[in-house]
Amino acid sequence: MTGDDTGHTETGERADTAGNNDDATGSAAGRERTDDTAGRERADDTNGETPTRKTPGQTPLLLDVMLGKLATYLRMCGYDAAYAGTRGAETDDDALAVAETEGRTLVTRDHALATRGDPSLLLSSRDPVDQLRELAAAGYDLTLAETPTHCSACNGRLEHVDRTEPTPDYAPDPHEETVWRCRDCGQHFWKGSHWDDVAATLADL
Repeated sequence: MTGDDTGHTETGERADTAGNNDDATGSAAGRERTDDTAGRERADDTNGETPTRKTPGQTPLLLDVMLGKLATYLRMCGYDAAYAGTRGAETDDDALAVAETEGRTLVTRDHALATRGDPSLLLSSRDPVDQLRELAAAGYDLTLAETPTHCSACNGRLEHVDRTEPTPDYAPDPHEETVWRCRDCGQHFWKGSHWDDVAATLADL
């Protein structure tokens, strides 16, 4: 989403490094649904039925520390997608507390953690694009937001930069291109080549 393709790559890699601790805790074992796990679901468990559609404005999320790269994609689709690694919620208990307090669906690759979250969504893939496919199959709307709303780097809210305001050297002139600024971290964004790359990825799901 950031028009500064270099800057976006850096923020994406930081999230990906923090969010891909691919160890034994990340593997998701198969399990059967029971009455006491009504708020928990596997992304691939639809029982042959059309899943309920989940839209960005109605589905705040908390992604665990193995899903940092996925958070970037979801923010570009307009989701309020908090990342446990930057919320001081690296432990299971802390992640569960943030999700419950803020009314977020917990998205995780950790089977044990998913069984404790309510609601939660268990993913099985390690690859971010395959994770997106799992989310799409579970009914999540994965369309790029027409007007960006969340910072792809930190999840802060974006605001439109007025044409009279100065922008950093890495950002285009707002007279020439629409520019947004994160209210929290101050990064500037626009629909550059990275936006087109993500659009192509989502179109292939």
